[in-house]
Amino acid sequence: MRLNEMSPAPGSKKPRLRVGRGASAGQGKTCGRGVKGQRARKGGYHKVGFEGGQMPLQRRLPKFGFRSKIAPTVAEVRLSELAKVKADVIDLDALKAANVVPATSQRARIVSSGGIDRAVTIKGVHLTKGAKAAVEAAGGKIEAVEAAAK
Repeated sequence: MRLNEMSPAPGSKKPRLRVGRGASAGQGKTCGRGVKGQRARKGGYHKVGFEGGQMPLQRRLPKFGFRSKIAPTVAEVRLSELAKVKADVIDLDALKAANVVPATSQRARIVSSGGIDRAVTIKGVHLTKGAKAAVEAAGGKIEAVEAAAK
């Protein structure tokens, strides 16, 4: 292959459309802009989403959703993730040290997902009913859950 043999792929380079050069050129008179109206005029500009004065779609639809300031502070922990915690007494500090919950979390909640195979003491962390039953079935115990609710 030589430089003089190189050429663009067929169909990749379209010739520029020359408008307003007579009827025989195919884009004479109105130059493909239709008849009258804002878009037919030179400088006929409108904003993105403008619908000619009609209430735009983004304003017709209802607003929804918000970001809770509380949500990021409460972390959810699976039972299976408690295996990462080496301590026998599992509290919020132990969960943070084992990188199970983010460092910014102020509360944690253990949910019944997966299983637990060793006896642990859970202190100051909320549990769901299923998680509580699973911990107690594994020989563990729960202490001072009410203190974490404050």
